[in-house]
Order: sequence, then C-alpha cells, then structure tokens
Amino acid sequence: MPAAAQPGRTPLLLCVTAFAIFFFPSNMVIEPIGAAGTVPIILSCLLLVFWICSWVWGLHDPIPLRHPGRLALGALILGVGASYAALNGGWSGTITAAGGAAADRWLILVAASAGLVLVTSECIRSMADALRLLRWLLAGAAFCCIVGVIQFVTHTNPMDWVQMFMPGFTDNGGDTPFQARGNLIRVAGSTFHSIELAVVSGMLLPLSIWRALFDPRGWRWWHWTQTALLAFGVASSISRSGMIAALVALCVFIPFLPRLARRRVLIALPFALVVLFMTVPGFATTLTSTLFADSSDPSIATRVNNYPRVAMLIDQHPLFGLGPGNYIPENALQILDNQYLNAAVSLGLVGVACLAVYLFLPGIAGIHAARHALSPALRCLAGASAAGLLVAGVCSLTFDSLSFPVIALLYPLCVGLAGGVWQMVRAEATSFGAKAP
Repeated sequence: MPAAAQPGRTPLLLCVTAFAIFFFPSNMVIEPIGAAGTVPIILSCLLLVFWICSWVWGLHDPIPLRHPGRLALGALILGVGASYAALNGGWSGTITAAGGAAADRWLILVAASAGLVLVTSECIRSMADALRLLRWLLAGAAFCCIVGVIQFVTHTNPMDWVQMFMPGFTDNGGDTPFQARGNLIRVAGSTFHSIELAVVSGMLLPLSIWRALFDPRGWRWWHWTQTALLAFGVASSISRSGMIAALVALCVFIPFLPRLARRRVLIALPFALVVLFMTVPGFATTLTSTLFADSSDPSIATRVNNYPRVAMLIDQHPLFGLGPGNYIPENALQILDNQYLNAAVSLGLVGVACLAVYLFLPGIAGIHAARHALSPALRCLAGASAAGLLVAGVCSLTFDSLSFPVIALLYPLCVGLAGGVWQMVRAEATSFGAKAP
C-alpha cells in the first residue's frame, strides 16, 4: 500500500483543533477568560499542556526533533516575553488594567501558538500523517468559504446560526462579516474580516492543490471544489492583500509542482480569471480601481497618515515598545494595517526583529527543504507549505495579521506542518544517502 494511502496517525485532538480554527466563531468567548477564551485557542493551549506533560513523564523526547520552526517560535517567545517583562517592570510607562489584560491575552496566544507548532511538527512523520491533518484543515477552510458564498449571494450570515448553539459563550464582538467595496459587498466567511478570509485562503490554496494531486482517498471532484472555494475566498475580498496573497502563493508554489501539473495550472489560471470577471457583476471595475488606487484612496491615505505618529511612539519606547497588545487605536483611522508597524509600536525594535524571524524563517526554510526533497510528492508538499507561510509574512505588510484570530492560529499550525515536512525531507535524504537540508 502506498504511504499516502495508509491511515495517518495524526492525533484526533490536533485534527479537531485544525478544523475548529475555521468552524467556531472567534467572537464567541468564555466571558471570564475574555478575548482569548475562544474554542480554537483553548484547544491549542490544551495541546501545549499535553505536550509538556508527555515530555515531563518521559513519553517522548523532543530534543532531537530540531527544525527551523522551533527557532522561529523561540524568536516570537523572546520578543513578546521581553516586551511583557518591560511592561510589568515599569520600563514601558504606567501599566493600566486594560493594558495588562491585553498583554496577558498575547501571552495566551503565544502559548496556543507554541502548542500548535510543537505538537504538529512532532506528529507529522509521513505523507499519511500530513494528509490526515490537511483533510481536517481543508474541510474547515471549505466550511469557511461556503459561509462566504452564502454571505456573498444572500447577504445573510450563517455564523449567527452557529453562535446560537454555543451555550456558555458570549459574543465579544469585533467581527465584520460584511463590508462595502465599490459596487460589491465583501464577505468574511467564518473569519473576522474579508481581508483575513482572502489571506488565509491564499495561504491554503497551494496545500489544497497538493492535496487534490496526491490524496488517494475521497472524491477528486470534491478536492478540486475545495480548491475553487479557496480561490473564491481570495477573489471575494476585492483587496490588494488578497491579490498579493494569490501572487506570492502561486509564484513560490508553481516551480515545485510536477511538470504536467504545472502546465495544467498555468493553463487553468487565465480561464479562472475569465470566469470571475464574467460571473461576478462589477468585479473587474472594483478590482481595477482597488489595484491602481493612489494616495487619494482612503485606505492608502490612512496608512500613510499614520507614519509620523508611529515614528513618535517608537521614539518614546524604542526597545520594548508599549507592551504586547498595548497599541489600542482610538478610532478606525488609527488602525495601522501593518503587523510590523504594530509590532514596532507595541513590542519595540527587539520585538519587530523577532517577529520578522517568526514570519519569514519557516517559509524560507520550507523552500530550502523543497529544493532538497527527492520524491515529487514531498517536494511539492514542502513547496506548498513554504508558499503558505510566505503569504503570511508578505501580507503582514498590508494588514495587522496577528490581531486577527484565524490567521494567528493558522500560521503556527502551518509552521508545525512545515517542521514535520522538514523532518521528512531529512529522513528521505538520509535513507538515500543524499545531503540533508
């Protein structure tokens, strides 16, 4: 039996967590915990608890399982931890109740991210393991995009029905299921915002194509339908972030496709664009005005006008910033829409350097692994993982990514997947006597 056709051993809790990232509304929280009390964050923290207990009780040894994703996670922990210590030590000014709560939420997010990176990277040992995880993850993403299709066509929000069946949870607000853009209504699916839907869809598009090519289980038509739904998720945002996400994903991923599949994808792309232009009224006009907008566009003007204020805030606390999560805009015009600027203000220059390592090192390492992989399927998987990670790193320049709950958890899950793929490439190279990455 081919390795990919064998049943995967990925733990059920990890698979359910991957699905939950997209299924459960991130505005529904357990009130005593606050904004960090969502179902996906709780499950991710539970993964970390199990990982620590397993290590302490000697059930597994994580030390030999090294990969670049761990270094990236360490950089995130260092940057956020240093800023948190500076805030509580009084070096970042007077701490307020709201500021302390925001910083605590960031620590919980870091713990959840650590659980996803560590558990995923150590549980993905084979193609079958990767496929089992991706089936759950892409099923959640397909649900998210189907919600987006319903929102786009009917202008109703099915996530309201999901919230009705979550007793004990409170609506914390913050989600924006609908937003006008030119002649169209942008939708968010089950994410917080239409831009978040576009970016996470772009991150998963290469992995969905890989799954459609190499998954021996299930209906092939459904695999490609899931891929088409993710393409809709990118296009429906009518945003620069979505177009950048698609461009980065395809430019990184296509070179690692098998030759025949690469030709088919390149042939299919123009037809997919024609279908979008012909079936969505006003798509071409809205997209053109969005892509070629100048500084008079309100979205661009808001970003540019914030630069002097950002420079002033960095000058006040250059090293460790205001504290994790402590940049709280007073109105919509002060939202930075740039994760690196946000980190420079809240985490300081030390934190933004650590964040850059967190957001770019795993993707770059993924390309390195793809170049060293010997089998076509593993090379393609490594390239798909790298493409998704680099989408997050590049698009963090156009929106404050880690402030959005879906991508903030999807990214470390993908880092963990890339770490497992890195180990698989090393094992493959060792078994064939080749040079390991």
